[in-house]
Amino acid sequence: MAAHRPVEWVQAVVSRFDEQLPIKTGQQNTHTKVSTEHNKECLINISKYKFSLVISGLTTILKNVNNMRIFGEAAEKNLYLSQLIILDTLEKCLAGQPKDTMRLDETMLVKQLLPEICHFLHTCREGNQHAAELRNSASGVLFSLSCNNFNAVFSRISTRLQELTVCSEDNVDVHDIELLQYINVDCAKLKRLLKEIAFKFKALKKVAQLAVINSLEKAFWNWVENYPDEFTKLYQIPQTDMAECAEKLFDLVDGFAESTKRKAAVWPLQIILLILCPEIIQDISKDVVDENNINKKLFLDSLRKALAGHGGSRQLTESAAIACVKLCKASTYINWEDNSVIFLLVQSMVVDLKNLLFNPTKPFSRGSQPADVDLMIDCLVSCFRISPQNNQHFKICLAQNSPSTFHYVLVNSLHRIITNSALDWWPKIDAVYCHSVELRNMFGETLHKAVQGCGAHPAIRMAPSLTFKEKVTSLKFKEKPTDLETRSYKYLLLSMVKLIHADPKLLLCNPRKQGPETPGSTAELITGLVQLVPQSHMPEIAQEAMEALLVLHQLDSIDLWNPDAPVETFWEISSQMLFYICKKLTSHQMLSSTEILKWLREILICRNKFLLKNKQADRSSCHFLFLYGVGCDVPASGNTTQMSMDHDELLRACTPGASLRKGKGNSSMDSAAGYSGTPPICRQAQTKLEVALYMFLWSPDTEAVLVAMSCFRHLCEEADIRCGVDEVSVHNFLPNYNTFMEFASVSSMMSTGRAALQKRVMALLRRIEHPTAGNTEAWEDTHAKWEQATKLILNYPKAKMEDGQAAESLHKTIVKRRMSHVSGGGSIDLSDTDSLQEWINMTGFLCALGGVCLQQRSNSGLATYSPPMGPVSERKGSMISVMSSEGNADTPVSKFMDRLLSLMVCNHEKVGLQIRSNVKDLVGLELSPALYPMLFNKLKNTISKFFDSQGQVLLTDTNTQFVEQTIAIMKNLLDNHTEGSSEHLGQASIETMMLNLVRYVRVLGNMVHAIQIKTKLCQLVEVMMARRDDLSFCQEMKFRNKMVEYLTDWVMGTSNQAADDDVKCLTRDLDQASMEAVVSLLAGLPLQPEEGDGVELMEAKSQLFLKYFTLFMNLLNDCSEVEDENAQTGGRKRGMSRRLASLRHCTVLAMSNLLNANVDSGLMHSIGLGYHKDLQTRATFMEVLTKILQQGTEFDTLAETVLADRFERLVELVTMMGDQGELPIAMALANVVPCSQWDELARVLVTLFDSRHLLYQLLWNMFSKEVELADSMQTLFRGNSLASKIMTFCFKVYGATYLQKLLDPLLRIVITSSDWQHVSFEVDPTRLEPSESLEENQRNLLQMTEKFFHAIISSSSEFPPQLRSVCHCLYQATCHSLLNKATVKEKKENKKSVVSQRFPQNSIGAVGSAMFLRFINPAIVSPYEAGILDKKPPPRIERGLKLMSKILQSIANHVLFTKEEHMRPFNDFVKSNFDAARRLRTYVV
Repeated sequence: MAAHRPVEWVQAVVSRFDEQLPIKTGQQNTHTKVSTEHNKECLINISKYKFSLVISGLTTILKNVNNMRIFGEAAEKNLYLSQLIILDTLEKCLAGQPKDTMRLDETMLVKQLLPEICHFLHTCREGNQHAAELRNSASGVLFSLSCNNFNAVFSRISTRLQELTVCSEDNVDVHDIELLQYINVDCAKLKRLLKEIAFKFKALKKVAQLAVINSLEKAFWNWVENYPDEFTKLYQIPQTDMAECAEKLFDLVDGFAESTKRKAAVWPLQIILLILCPEIIQDISKDVVDENNINKKLFLDSLRKALAGHGGSRQLTESAAIACVKLCKASTYINWEDNSVIFLLVQSMVVDLKNLLFNPTKPFSRGSQPADVDLMIDCLVSCFRISPQNNQHFKICLAQNSPSTFHYVLVNSLHRIITNSALDWWPKIDAVYCHSVELRNMFGETLHKAVQGCGAHPAIRMAPSLTFKEKVTSLKFKEKPTDLETRSYKYLLLSMVKLIHADPKLLLCNPRKQGPETPGSTAELITGLVQLVPQSHMPEIAQEAMEALLVLHQLDSIDLWNPDAPVETFWEISSQMLFYICKKLTSHQMLSSTEILKWLREILICRNKFLLKNKQADRSSCHFLFLYGVGCDVPASGNTTQMSMDHDELLRACTPGASLRKGKGNSSMDSAAGYSGTPPICRQAQTKLEVALYMFLWSPDTEAVLVAMSCFRHLCEEADIRCGVDEVSVHNFLPNYNTFMEFASVSSMMSTGRAALQKRVMALLRRIEHPTAGNTEAWEDTHAKWEQATKLILNYPKAKMEDGQAAESLHKTIVKRRMSHVSGGGSIDLSDTDSLQEWINMTGFLCALGGVCLQQRSNSGLATYSPPMGPVSERKGSMISVMSSEGNADTPVSKFMDRLLSLMVCNHEKVGLQIRSNVKDLVGLELSPALYPMLFNKLKNTISKFFDSQGQVLLTDTNTQFVEQTIAIMKNLLDNHTEGSSEHLGQASIETMMLNLVRYVRVLGNMVHAIQIKTKLCQLVEVMMARRDDLSFCQEMKFRNKMVEYLTDWVMGTSNQAADDDVKCLTRDLDQASMEAVVSLLAGLPLQPEEGDGVELMEAKSQLFLKYFTLFMNLLNDCSEVEDENAQTGGRKRGMSRRLASLRHCTVLAMSNLLNANVDSGLMHSIGLGYHKDLQTRATFMEVLTKILQQGTEFDTLAETVLADRFERLVELVTMMGDQGELPIAMALANVVPCSQWDELARVLVTLFDSRHLLYQLLWNMFSKEVELADSMQTLFRGNSLASKIMTFCFKVYGATYLQKLLDPLLRIVITSSDWQHVSFEVDPTRLEPSESLEENQRNLLQMTEKFFHAIISSSSEFPPQLRSVCHCLYQATCHSLLNKATVKEKKENKKSVVSQRFPQNSIGAVGSAMFLRFINPAIVSPYEAGILDKKPPPRIERGLKLMSKILQSIANHVLFTKEEHMRPFNDFVKSNFDAARRLRTYVV
């Protein structure tokens, strides 16, 4: 479509982009975010080729979105997000605009897009909470638009200027003039703007003039900051035209500044216009000034006076400060060597400027604002760039007693110095490294004050573009002073964290503290940042703290943690951080847990890079090994103390008198990790990380699950590195290393739905082999949360009505709400699908991982094998103590199983069905095989309570529901061949449970639901017998006999009497399921009647056989009657007919199994059926007999089977011979057995008759019948008849050795000999290769055929005697049958002449033809399949063998080639060998 209909294709992509905006789809999730980003990238790429279509489509979308009416906070947020997405896409499309865009496109952009962008710039004011973001995004679009379409934007500005020159109104619209602030301006464009404004400035109204003055100043800075090289060049090569425009406008503005107020408004622009005139600055620096420049010199003098406080007006002083800051800022873009005069001008003002701006006792402010932060930042940055050695103002800002505003200015100035280093002569930040100690102290104090007052405040939104005063005062309600202070400290804290992110060395450097205190200072810094990560009420600070910590974990940063001992310090500090974060994650105290997990993955990557780099460092250090946890004695008991770093402890660590004070000892992390009697912090961190990753596997957020799975890879990489250092097995660090790697591999391959992902997760959890502290703690913590969530679900909606209001307010801001959060709030909302899904995931997690916790600890010396940590009084019961398969009721795993079984009959009004369904599926399909014995025993014990003391069934709806659920669970469990299930299935017997299930279901009656339950139970029995080898039975034969007795009671064969068709179908389904179960039960089952004396036992067994056999025959008759009825009604009920056919098949199998296992007592009752007058009955008996014979001849020879005695009478019956040599039973079997089973029947008959030395008689009868049915000699044995199957089987059994000896040498010569390596045998001209010769190929084929034929003829003396007997029998049968077809008169005259006259080729020809067709040629054509060669021949050889077989068959048939033209050249060879073939046949016969 993209190639043939590009316009429609682009429109379709634009439409898809539109449809997936948040305003259309609602709240975004991970999937929709990814989809939106994909659509954006797609449109950006398309815009490079179809620019106009894309821009036009996006403009239309933006217009429609802007015109939408919305209601509510959520809709407003979605609108804002949609607008940001559209604007961002527009900006990137415009940035990549092709250079060859037509003029028409520019017109379109002006008419359509520009008004929409102006809408955001003009109307998004402070009333909109998202105004700043939307304005910034819209200004970016306008900037990109003006890059390639400046004329269009300039035309709009110029037109508006022209309109305002003739406008008589006082209140005019100056919005279009304000566009100057946002457009892309280079040197040439700035000249055009200056010229245009200078031309029209005088005619403008005052309002318009002020708008021009304000906007032009910002346009100048757009030029300087985006094209600094052009501005620098201005002072290297002055541009006269630029200076003229600037000077003219300076004079105009100077004339405009008649009053003090106007002077204050225009001074910042005037200093900029003066900066654009390098020669004028040079001139006014002299003692004698040109007359035209006197006003410029007077302007500078006024500026100095006002700055020094002698201007007589506060307004002028403020304006002078602004102008001087802009002068300083502009001077930093000029190289000192290019123009030193401007720097002298700066030096003459900068001292007064600093005194004015950086006076702690009297902070500089404009109007009512407490401080002008942006101006101070510009000044501080400019002064640093001009003279980095003069840092007195830095010290003022660093002072502890300075206002927090000064701290904020300093931190943001440093951040700008680090992140904005465009020019070569700007000094680097390393000049400030000497103040690292003061900066760290500032960070600690700020952190303490911000966190101390954060508990009472809601989340804040940062707006970096606002001034500091606006940030503090733009609140919608009146705050207490303490609230304002707390907010100011939060903004300062955010800036400090950004500073660490920008350059971690600035706070890591220890110029005066190298030595023992270095790790402490690093720990203090990282402790503070780590504490910020879980601060959900300060989301921007938390996000920035994560970025800062990630930078601190880069290789070059870690080396600075403690240069004297980097590895030990790394392990201690990083592990403490890891432990704390994972503890918060597992306790679910972080709202954006998925994002934190992603960040944690990056931390793990950085850790591994550092380990890999330093894996040989301190290898011999005992302390290093101690940190690794290698060689440490792990206590066997649980008397260790868990490392705990709670929120309060971290707060105490950050107080002025605690760890953040210099020289006051280690941080709280250090003390918490106290090594006295505790495992190493490294191992504790790894355990807690494992717990966190395990618990994320049951998250309803698919992205979180995949991230957690990918983190396992980095755990494994760490183990690989560590085992390489210490030369120990990787399993010493990670006992479940292999499964973790599988988790990691799946995380990169999975692109499926949530349900499929969870199924894969549970499959991997079942493969966890070793119990560790990590998976044990994860299971126990998950179980505790699951119990709490289960209670909330079962109490819903009562709990919601009581506590719902509080819980709702807690979760409004959570995009992916987690059940664990809800459970912490004491309420749950089942309308939230993620809540129930998380409960389901937890259930599956507990089922799948529970088995590993039943194992005993196999090696307590492993580093990661530690008991559950924490005081004994607080510790939960450990599952590792579980020893019995029945389960200790006090253990969590046993409690979980009990609770799970109770939920099988959950009748909750809202979610009962979902819970029952999911419990059934999870227990049946996802349960760890190690829990099977416990499950079986608990099910058995529960179901046994459904009977009273006399054994009577206690029939209730709940009991019936439990039974039905149990049947489904057991069927799923046995049907699902879970890895490792075989070794656990037999650890507990299920006989009692199964019998009780049948006993209960028997009394349910014949209602529809009861029939369905019975059907499911029969299916369970069938599956149970299929897993018979894996199960254990106490009294298997007695159990199976009892099951047969019960199940056959359900097979009544009366389903056709039901009035309702649906009931008929259900009853037939029950018949079918019952018979399938009975078939599996009867396989090899000797009947065991009720106990009696020895005399009556055989009779009782015979009567029991008769009972079942009669039942089965009645069922067959019933099937036949129903089939007849369906045939009479026109076969309308095809579904019922299919059911009857399947039922009949099962019944025959049941009769076969019954007779097979009970020949001694059953044959006397069944043998008469073989002579029954009803044809259908006789056929059925023959079918039963065939299946018995198939089962009884599965061994090499009948005499060697242990069941030989049982089949003796059957063999005699089948091989019974009549007076004339006929075989009535065998021939009857040939007539009734379907052709699909002829291969098996041929094997059975040949084996049986050969064992009785009656094979010749079998062959005679079968061959004679085949000849009688043949139309001609050419069709003899050509079809897939039973005689052909028997002949082939005989050839295969008795001729294999002969063929191997005959053909193997010949074939190997053709394949391996160098003479035949490149020989082709293709003789069909249509298939020849261009380089091949037809004559040469014919000679090759003839040569090979002659070689093979000669070998066959020469081997006649080695022809197997058994096969000679077969051929002789075939010859005799052919002669006899042909004579029988002749008339009596013909027989009397001349028997031979009769045969010759009827078939020109005599009976010997039939032998030869069959011998080659069924014996020799198949082995030649397919030597690999015949077992002669180990691998298939090359295709060219295969083709030659196939053509050769045709020639050999023609010789055997005594016929020449007539139809295939390409084979006619071989007729001479064929004809010349007729006699040789006849001699071979005669010899064989």
